[in-house]
Amino acid sequence: MAILTRAGRIELANAIKQKSIYLAWGQGAAEWDTQLPSESSTSTELTSILGYRKATRVLYCEADEQGEIQVPNGRYRVVNHSTPHLYCQFNYDFNDGLSKSIRELGLMVGTTPKAGTPSGQLYFQPEDIEQKGTLLLLEHRPAIYRDQGVRESFEFVISF
Repeated sequence: MAILTRAGRIELANAIKQKSIYLAWGQGAAEWDTQLPSESSTSTELTSILGYRKATRVLYCEADEQGEIQVPNGRYRVVNHSTPHLYCQFNYDFNDGLSKSIRELGLMVGTTPKAGTPSGQLYFQPEDIEQKGTLLLLEHRPAIYRDQGVRESFEFVISF
């Protein structure tokens, strides 16, 4: 039986790290407030995208019970060498998605803003995106109401 080797997994992580990584967030559907639907591995996009935020940090990491990165599937620490694990951090600004309810998150790889967008712009409306990219990770979640006084931050560790 064939297996994907550690070196192969590291190569996948290297390839993904070289691409533009964004977190798309969306409203989902109001009925999700009573029953969250399961995520489907065949999903290719969010139900109702509100915007895209460029990753603040994309770093290699490895499992470590004392690590500074804590996500639902464990703890990790940042390392300076390639590993099969990528840590992705997204920090939204106070006005991103203001007065909306966020029920879905999608980590997108290869997202491309339209030409002519201002240098340094990190948040994009759907109409500002030329290429949506590939949905790598999907999460449905209880609604988060976007209030002006809150700056949302999301962290993920993707293991290959």
